Amino acid sequence: MFKKILLIGALGQIGSELLAELRKIYGAENVIAADKKTNPPEKIVNAGPFENIDICHKDSLVAIVKKYNIDCILNMAAILSATGEQRPKLAWNVNMNGFINVLDVAVEYKMKQVLVPSSIAVFGPETPKNAPQETILKPTTMYGITKVAGELLGNYCVKKFGLDVRGLRFPGIISNETLPGGGTTDYAVAIYYEAVKNKKYTCFVKEDTRLPMMYMPDCLKATIDLLQADFSKLKHHCDFNVGAMSFTVKELADSIKKHIPEFHVTYEPDYRQQIADTWPDSVDDSAARQEWGWKPDFNLEAMTADMLKVIGEKHKQGLI
Repeated sequence: MFKKILLIGALGQIGSELLAELRKIYGAENVIAADKKTNPPEKIVNAGPFENIDICHKDSLVAIVKKYNIDCILNMAAILSATGEQRPKLAWNVNMNGFINVLDVAVEYKMKQVLVPSSIAVFGPETPKNAPQETILKPTTMYGITKVAGELLGNYCVKKFGLDVRGLRFPGIISNETLPGGGTTDYAVAIYYEAVKNKKYTCFVKEDTRLPMMYMPDCLKATIDLLQADFSKLKHHCDFNVGAMSFTVKELADSIKKHIPEFHVTYEPDYRQQIADTWPDSVDDSAARQEWGWKPDFNLEAMTADMLKVIGEKHKQGLI
């Protein structure tokens, strides 16, 4: 299907695990990892091509596209919600100007496809708590603003240039491999690590905060399923709701206590609580299910069991 895939943001939380999955499918030499970070782990460098890139500089992107004859770009580079509120201009520059560079190059070099994730951050306080596929998009964060604009811009390129641009609105992503960086839902990852290491955790949102979440294996599955979906069957393009599970922090903590009874959580809400309060409790992902067969594999209990098993092994080995 694709000859050469460029994965931008390959050292991030999602990118680092997506890279391995893509290379299993398409071959290590056919998936080029790219990231702004200049010190990639040896396992990344030794496993296949790696390039340093800053998508805010179009020339560096063009050079890589020409070097490898890239025909598909997955753009996972982004400044996330919490960091974006601290550095809003940086978030706009990376999330919007960087994405515009990707789209410009994709049109110019006649790419087969561009995939870029969106987020539940596109929603705002006026969105229904079970967010419909078609709904009000009035976010209150710079990250959310850039994601709404990115969805619209991607859909515009589909209609204007015939470019195949796809995207899905991720909920909070929970991983046992790579720690997140700068997201409002980071607590849902940190809580597992602290439960294993210290048997206690101080959470930066309230215990009754309920948000949509997804385990990393389902995140990878959703990304690859959409990447490989039949374009002719897609009525939507850059804005698919994708759901897996929704739970409060207390429900998450209780699921951990079933395995670690002595685990204790305290709550000290900070500015991220205000962000979380503007997001929906759940999403209606019927469009994704109908148009490309989306179906998650993990619920809260299955995820907790797997997370604690993997993190527990790492702790025993002194890796965390």
